[in-house]
Amino acid sequence: MLIKITNKIKIEIGAKPLLIAEISANHGGDKKKFLKHIVEAHKAGADMIKIQTYEADDITIKKYSDKVKIKKGIWKNKSPWQIYKKAQTPYSWHNEAFKLAKKINAVLFSTPFSLKSVDFLEKFKVPIYKIASLEITDLNLIRYVASKRKPIILSTGLASYQDIKTAVDLIKKYHNKIIILHCVSGYPTPLTEINLSRIELIKEKFKTKFVGLSDHTVSSEASLGSIFYGSCLIEKHFTLNKKSLDGKFSLLPNEFKILSKKVHQYHKMIGEKKFYLKKSEKVNLNQRRSIFSTKDIDKGEKFTPLNVANFRPFIGVNSNLIFKVIGSKAKKKIKAFSSIKKKMF
Repeated sequence: MLIKITNKIKIEIGAKPLLIAEISANHGGDKKKFLKHIVEAHKAGADMIKIQTYEADDITIKKYSDKVKIKKGIWKNKSPWQIYKKAQTPYSWHNEAFKLAKKINAVLFSTPFSLKSVDFLEKFKVPIYKIASLEITDLNLIRYVASKRKPIILSTGLASYQDIKTAVDLIKKYHNKIIILHCVSGYPTPLTEINLSRIELIKEKFKTKFVGLSDHTVSSEASLGSIFYGSCLIEKHFTLNKKSLDGKFSLLPNEFKILSKKVHQYHKMIGEKKFYLKKSEKVNLNQRRSIFSTKDIDKGEKFTPLNVANFRPFIGVNSNLIFKVIGSKAKKKIKAFSSIKKKMF
């Protein structure tokens, strides 16, 4: 089972999760920084790099936005318009960004926030789209994105089961290339609220294995922990400066590089659902117990708990045969503290 993104990038069940670097608003309105984020994210091991395609008026209406200022958190006392105006990735930057990604062989894609931005992104032949958590109820946008018949990453922060089902059912009218991301839309998300068990719930409810994590915690633990829940994709915010707009829940290049390496390591820890000896433990097989005599035993004498017992190393009859040995008779004379062999009983 797989979803093909490009000839080289595939989301494959059982394979290492793909790692997305989300640049989001961390460029702070500086095009040079924006382009540098793409280069550094690629160097740090991102399988794909995601940007957000919008200008403030694609998302909100200024005169109403000012009435709903953020009351808590890192954007306290700011209106959505103020945030989006600073966080936006202007349309004029995109051409240079996609050229740069092609030059360094990076996979760049985006989250559109309007029909206009979808049409704009189509010019760059993006291989995949993402629907942001807050847009999961914008069925007009979702339908338009789905009509392009490209894989869709659907983020589910704030979403109810019915919200997700409605969006998934709509996309399925066009295609089945859907990756559902478990997400908690708390910025940052406390580790105590990350609720990774929801990954399994999404798999169960939507009968899919293509489920990943959008991680807004301040560290990498949740991202790595999601691997043990079968996450096929991990999205983590990326920054060059912790003082950037999303810096609090973003990773610096060296931190992202460590995460990339650890994703490989943690995926290897999963192993297989079967009982088998590992290479590292085969050398210790002879340290298990086998049966030994504890006294001199005459030929024809019965083995009893008084004259045999289990000890290391494993050089004779396996200790799990002790109940077969006890009660049988010795076929020959055995000295005390001898290893019991099959031919002896």
